[in-house]
Amino acid sequence: MKPVSLIALAIGSVALVAIIGWPMAARAAQASDKPAASQPVPKGWNYEIKNGQRVPKGNRVTNADGSTREEIRQGTCVTIKERSATGEFKQTTDCD
Repeated sequence: MKPVSLIALAIGSVALVAIIGWPMAARAAQASDKPAASQPVPKGWNYEIKNGQRVPKGNRVTNADGSTREEIRQGTCVTIKERSATGEFKQTTDCD
C-alpha cells in the first residue's frame, strides 16, 4: 500500500502547485502587457517610442525629392546625417 500512497501524494502535490501557481503566472503575464509607450527607451538608442511607433530623436527633414537631413545632438556634439535622393549617404560629426 505504501507505493500507491506515495504516488497519490506526488500527484496531489503537483496539482496543488499547479493550482497555486496559475494565478501568479497570470498576474505576471498581465503586468508585462504594458503598452510600449509607457516604457522608457535607453539613452544610447536613436529613437523614442510614441503611440507604439518608433520616432527618431533627431530633427529629420524630408524633402520632396526624397532626400533627408537629420541633426542629432548628443551633449556638445552634433551629428548630421544626410541622404540624397539617389541613395548616397553622408554623416558628419561636429563637437564643440
